[in-house]
Amino acid sequence: MSSDTSLPHGTSPHGTSPRSASGDGFPARGSASHRPSLAEALSTGAVVLDGGMSNQLESAGHDLSDELWSARLLAERPEAITEAHLAYFEAGANVAITSSYQATFEGFAKRGIDRQEAARLLTLSVELAQEAARQARDKGVRQPLWVAASMGPYGAMLADGSEYRGRYGLTVDELERFHRPRLEVLAAAGPDVLALETVPDAEEAEALLRAVRGLGVPAWLSYSIAGDRTRAGQPLEEAFAPAAEADAVIAVGVNCCAPEDVEGAVATAARVTGKPVVVYPNSGEAWDAEARAWNGRSTFAPEQVLAWRDSGARLIGGCCRVGPDAVASIARTLSAS
Repeated sequence: MSSDTSLPHGTSPHGTSPRSASGDGFPARGSASHRPSLAEALSTGAVVLDGGMSNQLESAGHDLSDELWSARLLAERPEAITEAHLAYFEAGANVAITSSYQATFEGFAKRGIDRQEAARLLTLSVELAQEAARQARDKGVRQPLWVAASMGPYGAMLADGSEYRGRYGLTVDELERFHRPRLEVLAAAGPDVLALETVPDAEEAEALLRAVRGLGVPAWLSYSIAGDRTRAGQPLEEAFAPAAEADAVIAVGVNCCAPEDVEGAVATAARVTGKPVVVYPNSGEAWDAEARAWNGRSTFAPEQVLAWRDSGARLIGGCCRVGPDAVASIARTLSAS
């Protein structure tokens, strides 16, 4: 993920707006042609997401064999995270998903990091993506750029695989209390959107939808699925339905799933919610937890994104094992059609 996972799994966004006098890469905000909000961009066409944060960091030589996964680098090598975001922006991504997927107060506490420092690191995750956007503009990247603050499920903090099962034995109220403080910190950091991602269970989605109310930052809700059901086994029709009435939610969809499961899920999400759909599947390779290695071959093909777009997907990218080259192919495929 940008989310870190362990199972298989306008606004033309590539327009060439002239650089503004302020050097930020976009027309001045006071003009009628200022950079649109992400919601506005989704209403006019497809927007390109980045790919897997963890595999981009690993390919740069960073060891992520840790319960905090890429979130560990927030404290130890923050510049590496900026470099990873920058690689995706330069590949053609419009949206960077922050490295906060497994960054929680509870997870940091296990490492002796107190609450104040944990809040600083959560804020830093947004600032690093924003810095990557500034660097990208300085290097001549012309497409509109946005930052999505990643919010992983409760199970990501446990680091025991339960993020792909759900059913943690907690109530919706307990899950809301777990998620809300982290969401408040991330929202205060000023991202363009909150990415409620890799959600395995409709009950946790209900908690997250409650937790984002009143924060003043839009969100997308993205389930991890197997076939036509959530990882916890709920039919997608039921799982997507609450998002239809959630004013804060600007897109709903799936991520961290097999590419072949995407098209049906996109159609269901669009039909049930009437909202733009977000999709970013894995490469199709499978994770061997004992060997801690990926097996099999990639089934992710950039041309698949056209079918997803035609079914209603408007926010399109990749998750685990989908790197900058694949994101560049997605961007080219969408802009050429």
